[in-house]
Amino acid sequence: MHFISLAVLLSVFGRMKKLIIILLIASSALVAGKINIAVAANVSYAMDELKAEFKKSNPDTDVRVTFGGSGKLTAQIASGAPFGIFMSADMDFPNALYEQKAAVTKPVVYAQGTLAYLSVKPIDFSKGILVIADKSIKKIAVANPKTAPYGKAAVKAMQNGKVYESVRDKFVFAESISQVVTYAVTAADIGFVAKSSFYSPTMTKYKEGVNWASVDTKLYAPIQQGIVLLKYGANNSEYRAFYDFILSQKAKIILKKYGYL
Repeated sequence: MHFISLAVLLSVFGRMKKLIIILLIASSALVAGKINIAVAANVSYAMDELKAEFKKSNPDTDVRVTFGGSGKLTAQIASGAPFGIFMSADMDFPNALYEQKAAVTKPVVYAQGTLAYLSVKPIDFSKGILVIADKSIKKIAVANPKTAPYGKAAVKAMQNGKVYESVRDKFVFAESISQVVTYAVTAADIGFVAKSSFYSPTMTKYKEGVNWASVDTKLYAPIQQGIVLLKYGANNSEYRAFYDFILSQKAKIILKKYGYL
């Protein structure tokens, strides 16, 4: 008959205890996961409501969002930033990530964005885009067209409106479309912002037709905003769940509330 010493038994129980702790940690991570997503700045106004709606069916998932210009976010993702989903302000940047194999799904349109003018002072918007050529307009806030799709669309609108060359010296460039809002109400006379901006509670004091107006969509193409599931989140069911949610009817209803087509 073989006897197991007390020391061996304690050693076995110690290892079992560690294994149980590891399994508990692993299982809790599966139940209460955290997902990191990169989102174009223009969507920031709608994101709280989108997250709240997603939380109803996924109460244990903590959605962590990083906002920024789509170009800068793309550069971070290409450099290995741990994002599992990218919600861009256009289709070009997510397409580039897909071609680089940093994204595992082809870009799909989740929203169409539009431009608007914003000014703290009352403006005669009946002039259309010609208003920015007025002598009273000294500074025009525009998102950097190299990194922000809304900035690129604003430049296109000005070019098609035949005012670009006469106003380009007035530009005050911002890193993202949300930063344009800040510049438009502080450092500039007018700014090209995302129409979705005006659906934020903090923007209700600015009145349509007085402080803001939509930019004629004949001057630019509505901005197709694309979403991709990234390589980092490819094998995570929670990333997939959020990706599917953004393309769902529930998300579309919320995005429409915030001015998206």
